[in-house]
Amino acid sequence: MDSVPPSYWQRTTPTVALASDLPSSVEVAVIGGGLLGTAACYWLARAGVPVALLEREALASGASGRNGGFVRIGSAGSYVEAKERLGAETARQVMKITTENRALLRQVLAEEAIACAYREPGSLRLALSEEQALRFRREIAELQADGYDARWLDRAQTQELIQTPLGDEIVGARFRPEQGLVHSALLVQGLAQAAMRHGASLYQAEVRMVNSEKEGLLLQTTQGTLLAHQVILAVNAWTSQLLPKLAPFLVPVLEQMLAYAPLPPLFTVGIGVDAVDGEYLQQTPDGSLLVGGCGILAPEGGVGIWDQRPLAVVQQALEQIVPRLFPQLSSHLRVAARWAGLMGCVSDAHPIVDRAEGLPGLFFVGGFSGHGMPFGLRLGQLLADSVTNGALATDLWAFRLDRPSLLPWSHL
Repeated sequence: MDSVPPSYWQRTTPTVALASDLPSSVEVAVIGGGLLGTAACYWLARAGVPVALLEREALASGASGRNGGFVRIGSAGSYVEAKERLGAETARQVMKITTENRALLRQVLAEEAIACAYREPGSLRLALSEEQALRFRREIAELQADGYDARWLDRAQTQELIQTPLGDEIVGARFRPEQGLVHSALLVQGLAQAAMRHGASLYQAEVRMVNSEKEGLLLQTTQGTLLAHQVILAVNAWTSQLLPKLAPFLVPVLEQMLAYAPLPPLFTVGIGVDAVDGEYLQQTPDGSLLVGGCGILAPEGGVGIWDQRPLAVVQQALEQIVPRLFPQLSSHLRVAARWAGLMGCVSDAHPIVDRAEGLPGLFFVGGFSGHGMPFGLRLGQLLADSVTNGALATDLWAFRLDRPSLLPWSHL
């Protein structure tokens, strides 16, 4: 993995040392040092449960440290699409969970004094045609009908939120004022450090196999064995490596980003756009401009790619996004970093949280399809509650593996 370039987030986050001397046993083991793993570990430790987190590389080394840093309300895609894909009841449950997540995020950041550049400036989804504008207006109506804040901004109103002239294609934007932005790796690191303050132990060890024994679940790792009474598996794209039966449902998909060297403050809001395939931009507090997307241009759309190195064809497309949307910036852009990362994707773009068949006491979570940040604190809390109570939390019913909307990739 040394040849995999670090993300902007990883470059700007100090390393947290992880121990290597595993204990022989622990009450709960959490596998995976991303957002979901550290969040679940945090809530367990805070409740006084003896818990050990095992990460094979470094905290936030996977998707949690390689994403766009968006904390939105809702799931992947539009609210209209979510209702069609998942059903209205599940789509509303997702809105509820992600709204609760935002409240928990505010609470935990304040209580634990976690500095991760979190702010809630809102987000724009730029419309590049009247067809897109009509689609956004329909979504806005659906959101407003269910009590959520969303507004249509015409071109002039959109320009008021962006401090550089808009390209000619932009006709307006959907504005959602409740959306947040965050330094994702610093958030993960802060949760891990808070978990340790509450008594959790964190180790660097790759789990190769999990077996069910009479005494509990035996983890075979690169640092020896560890017996746990219960386990939370939170490795997203890599889930099928330990639970092969999930391979048809949860697949790795390569997503890519780049960062431009710092610019003057131009974009306070998060920005999304369907220029190629769901692109997104965030300007960080230090002025760096992060751009992601265009993944559909990778071979097979990035599906099934395990190599986390950037691909030239995608990077070249990413470099066209900002000049296309904001032409006056063209001569001011200098690429400072390029990176890629693996998303764990499922057919209905909706996370899976369930118990593992044949491994009593093992709960797993994954399949965020590029949108894990909106779920982390709340799903981590619900997973911790599930472990404590020995049964999947009621609020997780919509995330189960056997839901009707979830199909194997071969059936798509």
